[in-house]
Parts: sequence; C-alpha cells; structure tokens
Amino acid sequence: MTTMAIDTTPEAVNYLKKLLDDQGMDDLALRLVVTDPGTPSARCSLSFCEVSSTPENDVKHALGNELDLYIDGDCIDYLSVASIEYEATDTGGRLSIKAPNIKGHAPASDAPLGDQINWMLDAEINPELAAHGGRVSLLGISEQGDVHLQFGGGCHGCGMADVTLKEGIEKRLKQAFPSVRNVLDGTDHATGENPYY
Repeated sequence: MTTMAIDTTPEAVNYLKKLLDDQGMDDLALRLVVTDPGTPSARCSLSFCEVSSTPENDVKHALGNELDLYIDGDCIDYLSVASIEYEATDTGGRLSIKAPNIKGHAPASDAPLGDQINWMLDAEINPELAAHGGRVSLLGISEQGDVHLQFGGGCHGCGMADVTLKEGIEKRLKQAFPSVRNVLDGTDHATGENPYY
C-alpha cells in the first residue's frame, strides 16, 4: 500500500478539531474523499462521517495526537503527497487541501497532440470556464495544425466566446504547442440555450 504523507499545519488541526467539537457528537469524524481520481477533473472533499459507519476499506490517518481522519481506501494512491492548511483571515479563515497527484499525470511530451490538448483543456482551461458555467472540448486537429473546439454550457451562445477563444485559449495552446497554427470555433452558437452573456 502507498505510504501517505499528509502534512497538516497545527492551525489546520486546531480548526478541524474545533469543527468536530462544535458538533457535540462522540461518534463523529472527518472523511477525505477524492472524486474522479486520476482525471483532470479530480477534486478533494472533506466531510463529517460517523466512525461506526465508515466503509471497511477506509484508512484511519492520525492528524496530530487528538484527531483522526478517515480516507477513502480507493483514493490512497492519489494522496501519497498531500497537505492540509488553514489560514486565518479578517472574515474567518480558509481551509485548503493540496494533493498534486489526484489528477494523475499529464501526457508525455511525445504523446499524440490530441491527448496533450485534451489534458490542457480539462486540467487548466475548463476549470476556469466552469466559473461561468462553460466548458470547451476538442473536436479535431487538421493536418495543417488547426485545432477545432466546441463550446458548451454557458459558453454555448455566449457573445464573448470569440474573445475567450482568441485572447485566452488560442494564445495558451499556441504557446504550449508550437505546431498549433489556429484555434477555431466549431460551435453553432445560435443553438445555445443558456449563454453566460
């Protein structure tokens, strides 16, 4: 089994312990799960759980001397390196979980261009577009190096889609992949049902 190295700051341990104490339940613990592990859309989530009903394959991991964290056993390999931090702010505080291996690994530099572009879209560009309810997907790549994309969600029919394409996506793809000549929009924006703009 993979060895975990979840570094947790003392501030984070104190914050999490207070969260549990405030619930006033003896059988309550915290559980860490990775959704969609090994994919660019992977995310960590932390929730309350009853110790008596945690799944059998969960792994108990000590955070400090007084706090245990239950981790979904299917996610252990993705959490071989992780950290939990808490930063106090003027409006309360912010807990952050950093786990760089949950998304898996980007394709090698000699992987097909389509695989590399799909990874970049899913890992970098779509999370930004998601703030507006949008997404973009690869339709194809021509022999001349023209990349054809399709917008979806809030980007489908959005009046700013061309700006997003030319000023954002195209610049980033050309910078990352010199063989890309143009980035073209293959979306029929007239059929968009819920555009952001």
